[in-house]
Parts: sequence; structure tokens; C-alpha cells
Amino acid sequence: MTDVAPPSVESNHNAAAFDAIASLVVCQATTFVGLCDADFQPVFLNAAGRKLVGVSADADITNHTILDFFTSEHRPIVEAVVLSTLLREGHWEWELAFRHFTDPSRETEVRWSAFTLKDAADKLVGVAAYVSRDTSERRAIEEAVAKNEARLRAASDLVGLAIYSWDPRSGALNWDDRLRAMWGLPSDAAVDLAVYEAGIHPDDLLRVQRAIAACVDPAGDGRYTIEYRVIGRDDGVTRTIATSGQATFVDGQAVGFIGAAIDVTAQRRTEAAVRASEAQFRSFAAHSSNLIWIGDPADGTIIYRSAAYERIWGVPCGEAPTALAEWMKDVHPDDRQQVEHALASAQAGEVAQVEYRIIRPGDGAVRWLRDTSFPIPDDNGAVARIGGITEDLTQADVRQVYIFSARVAEGRRLAGLVRGLGYRARMFEIGAAFLEVAPVLAPGCVLVDLRKSRSEGLAIPRELKARSVTLPVIALDAPSADVTAAVAAMKAGAVDYVIVKDEASLRAKLAKTIAESHGAVRPTTRDENADARVARLTPRERDVLVGLIEGGTNKSIAQKLGLSPRTVELHRAQVMNRLNASSLTEMLRVALAAGIAPSIGTDHKQR
Repeated sequence: MTDVAPPSVESNHNAAAFDAIASLVVCQATTFVGLCDADFQPVFLNAAGRKLVGVSADADITNHTILDFFTSEHRPIVEAVVLSTLLREGHWEWELAFRHFTDPSRETEVRWSAFTLKDAADKLVGVAAYVSRDTSERRAIEEAVAKNEARLRAASDLVGLAIYSWDPRSGALNWDDRLRAMWGLPSDAAVDLAVYEAGIHPDDLLRVQRAIAACVDPAGDGRYTIEYRVIGRDDGVTRTIATSGQATFVDGQAVGFIGAAIDVTAQRRTEAAVRASEAQFRSFAAHSSNLIWIGDPADGTIIYRSAAYERIWGVPCGEAPTALAEWMKDVHPDDRQQVEHALASAQAGEVAQVEYRIIRPGDGAVRWLRDTSFPIPDDNGAVARIGGITEDLTQADVRQVYIFSARVAEGRRLAGLVRGLGYRARMFEIGAAFLEVAPVLAPGCVLVDLRKSRSEGLAIPRELKARSVTLPVIALDAPSADVTAAVAAMKAGAVDYVIVKDEASLRAKLAKTIAESHGAVRPTTRDENADARVARLTPRERDVLVGLIEGGTNKSIAQKLGLSPRTVELHRAQVMNRLNASSLTEMLRVALAAGIAPSIGTDHKQR
């Protein structure tokens, strides 16, 4: 055997220096480092370890056993598994919870590593242990995710939610049967990212991919909310899916995701049908010559008016008052009470009809209107809104001329000429703007100046004809225009074609066209108006009216009809309201104009 030379002084010095450095590393390490003797009795614990388990810097740890450093839940594992494994294999690593000696709420689960220490003779002299990673945060997140997933799955049975999870690291998907059905898959179908993306509508795929990328971006909040279309793989059905979810992060990396999805196809179809219905209503209202309005009685406001408001009131819809109280100021003072009564009836759930006058705020003109007000109930049957249809009974003033000219200065010159001839004039610089309001304009004629914008000008008579708007069009053109231009204008729908040379020829054409327009409008006679009012009476209200014409009192009419005097009084008030009569004399005059006369032989003496 070769003799081994004794260590030199230099080697002993190096060893001592190394031991000193190793001691500093162990003592000053920022993670838990501890040592036990061969009997697993603690003999050393560095500063980081003492802080982790709540032991002061000067506390004597030799009074404790190694089991004292673990929670009661994990002590059996340490005693039965860890120690025996160390003795047998020389090392051990697992996740265990350290006990906190002063604050049990601060118990920490960590990745714990240990290995045996042996001397040169391979004899066990102790055990070293250190903590490689604090896993309590990850474990808490996993437990929270599991708990939330359980809650979501319970809720899904109540509202039809589909629950799914996704591992952003591996790409693994976990779908329930509901989500598979949304993708047109059987319950036992395998799912992966390829199946998932194949089912998304091609027009929505890029948007979905961007939402997923934002969800797993550590710089974001991990939330995922989106709605998109899915085409079923096996059934080919297109469905609309609304989904939300939340990603979880550990050490700046997305490690999990859980979400819920619901099929909203039927809901979206219903919403689309409602939007289409609303669009049809607005189209009808925009082209109706009658004013259609909707009010909120709770707030005392008008929340919608159709385009006819501008024609009847002479004020643009955008400038109209929204408060009902302000709107009532335009009603003739003598008619306000009956209008307020009609609105109150509608709010009470009844349909009410009233004729009244307004004083237009712009020009002070008086117009007669007939309004039918009605309740609009909510889903519970309560009156949430009131609506109305207002008809203008005023004899139409056809002395109206609408001027389209792309040149503002020329339009103003034409308007001055028209007003000088005794007509009302209104200018339009854009053809589309005129066509938009044409269906609700008062009768008259249209001057279309072709000299600046021929194609836009010719579109006006063509569109008026297509939309069945009876406004005669006179085309104005330059002296240089030829026969072809005149033919094109007449084919487009113009009733006449005028070369603008002098005011005399233009005056004659205007007079002729407006006269033709006037002939198409026949004013309502007084008798026809009276007939219309009386026709709105109920049979009982008509009986009361006849009794009044015959000179009866409330009491005598009540006896004849088998009613109470109070009931007759109510019918009498409603008759006056429907006939728009402010007095008994006016009510009788309307009735007589409608052909209702006393019976022959009736005693007119008051009884």
C-alpha cells in the first residue's frame, strides 16, 4: 500500500479558508438552510430559515425535534416517509408545509430538499435541508381555481352554461358536453386547439386569436370576454357563442385558464328581428304625413317625434321642446284643457281622440289637428309610455315652392323671385336632403335647377315618382341646352321644362303648375268635418247627444236610457270632448251640421 503524505500547511490553510467561506454562504443564504445531527436533532438554522418559521435569532433550536418544524398535517409524512427515505437513498425532495412557531396563519408550503451528510468512513453524521421554492402561492391559486371551477359547474346546470378549461403551457383543453354540442360534436369527441379553431367562423377567427393573446399576456389582467360565431363540425349549424374567462399567472407566466360559454343564437336572432321591426317603424314614420310621437309620462317628456313634426309645427325636430309642458304652450289656450284630459286618459290606459288647435311658434299660424293618443304598456302591463298619431286637418296651403339649386346664390335669387310672386319658398342645396323630407312636405311644386348639377337634379323627379310623392317638378335649364336635355328632363318625370331667360316665362310656368297641384287637393267642408266627428261617438254617446238635441236634461235622458244622471253627465262631457265643442251651443251646431235633428213631435221644453 502506498503511503499517503501528510497534508501540508498550505493545504490546511486552504481547507480552513474554504470552510469559512462555506459557513458564510450557509449563514447568509436568502433561503432556508438547516442542519440536523445523525439522530435528526436540529443543530443549525440560518437567518432566512428562522424568519420563515418564526424563530428568533437567539432562540435555541436544539430543544426541538425535526418534526416540530412541520405542520401537524405533514408530520406523519415526514416521520413515516421522509426520514426513512433519507436513510435508505440519501436524499429526498417534495412539497411540504413548514410550521410557523408564532403565527399559525403564516404556514408556508415549499419545495423542500434534503440530503444526508457522511464522513470519510461513509458514516452518517447529519442531514442538510434547504428550500428550493415557495409553492404556497401556486397551491393557493390552484385551490382557488378548483373551487371556482366547481362553482361554475354547479351554476352551469341552472343557466345552461358550458364550462371549459385550458392549459396555456401544454395547450390541453377540457370541455364539457354542452360546449362540444355547440361545436356540433358528440359527447365523446376528442378536442384540441385544432378542433377548437376549425369550428370558429372564418370571419371571426383572427379576432378570437387576438383576444386569447391579450388574455395570456402578463401585462394584462387575464380577462377574456368575447362573442363570436361557430359552425358545427358534424351538423353544420351556425351558432353565436358568448364566452368569458380568466387566466391565472405564476411567476409572470399564464399557467391556467377557466371559462364559461353560452349559446346566444336565439337571443341575437330576436334582437335582430326587433332591430328590423324598429327600422320598419322608423321608415314608416319618416314617410308618414301624420306626426307619430312617443312620450314618457313619468318624466313628462317627449322621447320621439317623426319627421312630419317639422311640416306641421314649422320647427325642425332637433329644435322641438322635449318637455310636455313646453310643448303644451303651442296648444291654443282654449284647447289645452281637453288636450291635457286626452293625455291623462292615455296614461290611465285608455285610447283618447281630440281635435285642437296649435299656434305655430315660428310664424304664428293656427293649425287644426286631430290626435289619437294611446297607452304603451311594459311587459307587466303597466303604462310605461304613451304614444300618439297627429293628423293635420288644416286646409292645405299649396302656394309652396321648393327650390333645389346647387348654387347658393342662384337659389337665393330664385327664392326671391318666388316670394315676389306671392308663394312661400324653401331652398335645398343637396338633393338627398330634399328627398329625405319630401314625403312629409306640404303640397306644392319643385323647381329643379339643372344648370349646375344636372345628374343630381334629374334624380329628384325620378325619385319622387319612384316613391309616389306627388310634388310636380319644373326643370330649369340654361339657354344653351338642346332638345335632348329637355327630353331627358321630361323622361325623368318633370311636368315642364323651362329655359331660364326672363322672369315672365318663369312666372307663367309657376302659376300653371301650382294651379294643377291645387286642383289635386280638395278642402274638407264643414259638414264633412262634422260627420267625421260624430262618427267617432259610441252608440251610447250618440244616444245622449240625441237626447240633448231634443232638449232633455241629464235627469230626463237618464230616465229614458235607464242610466244614472251621473253617468249621463260623464257621457255628455265625453261627447263635447269628441266633438271638440267648448259649449252646449257649439256641440248642437256640430250635431246639426252632421244631420242629427230632433225627432218629429219632440217636446223641446226643458223638463
